Amino acid sequence: MSITRTVIVQDMAGDPFEHVAVADDAVGPRPGILLFPNILGTKEADFAYAEKVAALGYAVLVADVFGQGKRTTRADPDAGRYMAPLNADRALLRDRVNGAHDVLKGLADVDAERTAAIGFCFGGKCVLDLARSGADISGGVSFHGVYDPVPFPNAPITAKLLVCHGWDDPIAPPEATAGLARELTDAGCDWQIHAYGGTGHAFTDEGVNMPEKGLAYSPSADRRSFRAMTDFLGDLFG
Repeated sequence: MSITRTVIVQDMAGDPFEHVAVADDAVGPRPGILLFPNILGTKEADFAYAEKVAALGYAVLVADVFGQGKRTTRADPDAGRYMAPLNADRALLRDRVNGAHDVLKGLADVDAERTAAIGFCFGGKCVLDLARSGADISGGVSFHGVYDPVPFPNAPITAKLLVCHGWDDPIAPPEATAGLARELTDAGCDWQIHAYGGTGHAFTDEGVNMPEKGLAYSPSADRRSFRAMTDFLGDLFG
């Protein structure tokens, strides 16, 4: 049985961030997984996915990188208003994702020496930027992420990375995917990319059905990517 609790912390400026910790009620520290949400911020779908990951034997922190109460919906005409400042200031994003990692490592049920990160869409970018910062995560998984590089030199990437990618994703076309592969290779990263044919952006999100825009849920890609993530984490921590 999983237990969910809210973890509110303040950054150096005193601004509050509301994370959500999810873990089965097993005894003892275990590997910790950061879960970075998409453009909308933390929501019920993220908590449900965190429960699935926690059931595999991990402690999960659904990370808030926007700030407490800063959430949007698909119906919002300006759904990206909290994401935009972080896209414009990748150093700030770097600090936010590392701050969330520090919170994860401080949880009582987390083995701080064994951590990883997963993320969806914008959250996939968060995973990549955490790895690019040289954070001491063992690995990271990006689901239909965003691959644009940071505008400053990377630290050495010590984390192993799994990129689960829809080949027809208009947000990350083939040239961007190839660019990410070159970047990770140049950084000495142990990486793998799983590309799903006939699949666009947001393939894990059951609430998305806009195939005309290249955004749609794919049951097969969702299932395959979850299995790939499960195997990847098992290799990291097994």
